[in-house]
Amino acid sequence: MTTDYATYIAGLPRVLAGAGVIFRDADDRVLYVEPNYRDTWILPGGTVESDTGESPRQAARRETAEEIGLDVEPGRLLAIDWVRGPGRPPLVSYLYDGGVLNADQLAAIRLQETELLSWSLLTWEEAHPRLSAPMALRMRAALDALADGRGPVELEDGIAPAAS
Repeated sequence: MTTDYATYIAGLPRVLAGAGVIFRDADDRVLYVEPNYRDTWILPGGTVESDTGESPRQAARRETAEEIGLDVEPGRLLAIDWVRGPGRPPLVSYLYDGGVLNADQLAAIRLQETELLSWSLLTWEEAHPRLSAPMALRMRAALDALADGRGPVELEDGIAPAAS
């Protein structure tokens, strides 16, 4: 066993963390953004900057302010997803309830033009074909938890694991 704590920490496996926020409008449509770096739509959010001591909740708020210009405290945690991916470490994705945006908040949305092409309020039927398969599974579980008033739901690659 190594006695050098820094060496020990450096040798531990790496896990990425991301956080997103589910904002809705009065018609229960969800706000999605279209990034310029992938072919599918996503939620406002991004990577947790753990080297700065940022928590997932803080990252969700910071990323939302950066990406769409809204500084809104995220509500309750709806889902946490352990996402395996080829060519990268696993990702832990946190999805928070952003609540219902009013007309003034929607009018105040300003996109981060270096990363985002557009935004839209979409029903599930409209959004589903625009989402990656993992994001669609995660969103469906989070939206169900929101509708049922339960959660957070624990997911592995977007699917609730069988109870042991």
